[in-house]
Amino acid sequence: MKKALVISGGGSKGAFAGGVAQYLMKEEEKEYDLFLGTSTGSLMVSHLALGKLDALKKLYTNVDQKSIFSNSPFTIRKIAGEKVISINHLNTLWNFIKGRKTFGESENLRKLIKENITREMYNSIRNNHKEVVVTISNLTVNKIEYKSINDCSYEDFCDWIWGSCNYVPFMSLLEKEHCQYGDGGFGALIPIREAILRGATEIDAIILDTEVTQLNRMPSKNPFSLLFDVFDFMLTHVEKHNITIGKLAAKNKNVTLNLYYTPTILTTNSLVFDKKLMRTWWESGFMYAKTKREADMSEFRPDTID
Repeated sequence: MKKALVISGGGSKGAFAGGVAQYLMKEEEKEYDLFLGTSTGSLMVSHLALGKLDALKKLYTNVDQKSIFSNSPFTIRKIAGEKVISINHLNTLWNFIKGRKTFGESENLRKLIKENITREMYNSIRNNHKEVVVTISNLTVNKIEYKSINDCSYEDFCDWIWGSCNYVPFMSLLEKEHCQYGDGGFGALIPIREAILRGATEIDAIILDTEVTQLNRMPSKNPFSLLFDVFDFMLTHVEKHNITIGKLAAKNKNVTLNLYYTPTILTTNSLVFDKKLMRTWWESGFMYAKTKREADMSEFRPDTID
């Protein structure tokens, strides 16, 4: 039996996935052979493969905008207690003057990856015979690619993680091997089917969105908010397609598939990294997985007759 943990994209909402994974791995003592992530999920899977949950929690509950962006394309203001995003015209103009292809730059995220996913971790994962796979969109040849740690050098693996996390055009564009790469979620937000193709017989999939659409968007106020809304619309439908295909593949291959959704809407903009909120989301993920597990167990518990 080959067990897999699959984590979807979702930016700052990855903190919720960390809480779910902590419960599954620590409380349920689940052990996985395959770890497959997209975008923020790709940033998490190396730590999870080594059981470094405390280090992952520290990482996900201490990052902020400066940890990710070397040149942020937007400003965040609080209006009536709500965070409102608008264009940082100066930063965006400066990026264009420098000849960049995107509105903002995420070189700080690249440094963060190198600092937290070390060469020693890379070697340990390979030596422990765990397979870690990240999803990335090849924009040049118009296809999704899956990069396994077993097929990459350390430097290349860090590049693929960074590219998988880059939500272009707001973040950096990875240019590598004569191709341009962006966020893996553009094509495979929750790659359940890929886990099945790699031999998984039991899958826990953490989906950083609600199971049922609960959002009516407010009218867009500026070009950036409109772009975010358009991207979110597309990714929502990519996600639904991924899940439908994954369920069909699981049923066809007799694979056990457990889905973990967020019970509520965590944020309408996952590129906002708020330490306080992310700490709350981590704990929420842990409690949600605990509650779901207890509910699932009660369904199969036979009724007692006095």
